[in-house]
Amino acid sequence: MPERVLIPVDGSSRSTEAMEYAIETFPDATMTLYHVIESGQGDIGALAGMTGNLPDQEAAMTRAEEVLLEATEHAAELGATVETARGRGRPDRLIVKQAEEGEYDLVVIGSHGRDGVARVLMGSVAEKVARRSSIPVLIYR
Repeated sequence: MPERVLIPVDGSSRSTEAMEYAIETFPDATMTLYHVIESGQGDIGALAGMTGNLPDQEAAMTRAEEVLLEATEHAAELGATVETARGRGRPDRLIVKQAEEGEYDLVVIGSHGRDGVARVLMGSVAEKVARRSSIPVLIYR
């Protein structure tokens, strides 16, 4: 059983369901909810390929705090105590980096279940994380 689980959250129902699954399946694990503020299209850091904890815009920071607070409160309702963390950049890259540098045993990530053109155009963060991570990834779908 994993001792440390990283759970990316974005406020979607799929990320909430993935968190619920992780709490139910791994009740003794230390869990961290991780939210990534995605760099905008015009973000110079994104164009340069930079990732990490860059200064956040106020609206994005507010939204990130709301997502993490809601997820933390929901986890508490389920009887779990969780840690939180956030970053800014490309979600797939930062999730993998956080998982590896934080010495997690498992990543539990929700998939939005896109297929066809939407998947080709938007890609799948969960799929990219699974492909790039040296840490086991459980995709909740």
